[in-house]
Amino acid sequence: MGQQETVATSLADTVREGIGAALAQVDADLARRYPGDPGTRQPVHTVYVPGDAFAADTLRSWGDQALAALDAHAPDAGALAAVLGLPDALADEVHDRVRAKLLREPVEDLRIDFEDGYGPRPDAEEDAAAARAATLVAAAYENRTAAPYMGIRMKCMEAAVRDRGIRTLDIFLTGLMAAGGLPDGLVLTLPKVTYAEQVTAMVRLLEAFERAHGLESGRIGFEIQIETTQSILGADGRATVARMIEAAEGRATSLHYGTFDYSASCGVSAAHQSLDHPVADHAKAVMQVAAAGTGVRLSDGSTNVLPVGPADRVHAAWRLHHGLVSRSLARAYYQGWDMHPAHLPTRYAAVYAFYRGGLEQAAARLAAYVAKAGGDVMDEPATAKALSGYLLRGLDCGAVDTAEVARLTGLTRADLDTLAGRPAATGG
Repeated sequence: MGQQETVATSLADTVREGIGAALAQVDADLARRYPGDPGTRQPVHTVYVPGDAFAADTLRSWGDQALAALDAHAPDAGALAAVLGLPDALADEVHDRVRAKLLREPVEDLRIDFEDGYGPRPDAEEDAAAARAATLVAAAYENRTAAPYMGIRMKCMEAAVRDRGIRTLDIFLTGLMAAGGLPDGLVLTLPKVTYAEQVTAMVRLLEAFERAHGLESGRIGFEIQIETTQSILGADGRATVARMIEAAEGRATSLHYGTFDYSASCGVSAAHQSLDHPVADHAKAVMQVAAAGTGVRLSDGSTNVLPVGPADRVHAAWRLHHGLVSRSLARAYYQGWDMHPAHLPTRYAAVYAFYRGGLEQAAARLAAYVAKAGGDVMDEPATAKALSGYLLRGLDCGAVDTAEVARLTGLTRADLDTLAGRPAATGG
């Protein structure tokens, strides 16, 4: 007792040391390419607003319009549950939390659009709109009315619009610097990427801007929008999206699926272009595998069926949107686009039902894992990481509260961060 038992081995230390040396480059490559989740809050959606339509009151206006739609077409928990098929046990909490969210923080991520939603304009007009966007975004962060994440979608790197896109980005970023610096929630979107070299060009562009302003190298990241078949499968038969992540040199923050451009590029007729079409599922599965472990997040696209008009049409559009969002969540696409204020009630209803519906089971499994109590499911560290991530996402968006998670699991937010592999205290 108390003495370590001597065991017999056959291999000399030099064998182990030689293997370590041989795999040193692999170890470094794994650490560089697959750093894991960045540990920051991921928004549940992105709202797109054309550059000329964005105003100081846009966020509050979207929230007010969403509340008006909710009050008109699902004024209480029973009405919302009837429209969306929510379980009775979730109806009150979901309805109350959706309403509170629309009052408190209706938009989690806003993109001021200078691409398809804005179109070609005279240079002087787009210059002015880009400068104005910078002023408004800076003011929103200054007066605490900003969304957690805000930024622009520039025009793409294709020859016809490349110079215009670069100029708009330059004006916007320069305006932010002049107004006090780049906000922590800044997000930029590069659309219609077809070649990894276009991603490399974006990296060089941002490097030049950082040098010009004395910013830390790598300060500015960007999203890659997947809207073309070439971004999924290249002419050489390789998965181009994986090469794009590599070409971003650590700056890629997210991959966003573009429903309608991608569907059209596959020849899908307009009536069948949807998030749940097989071509969409294939593209998103490739994106998911390419991004896994890299720290690059995923975002689904949107539906173009708007909840407007008489109640029956609004309800039909809500059921469609709620079903698509719920489907995406189950497939680990935790973010999507919303194109109209009346999409917000069903976005949050689907998100909150997803996290509240699985709260008790996830909490019980995690508590059993931590306590090594077993139960009827034997979970591994990877599952505990996923369970913690699930609870953290629910906390970040307001679906669940810290107190109820602590009551059900016995764990603090810091405990969840540790189990999920996140740096502590980085949630939204």
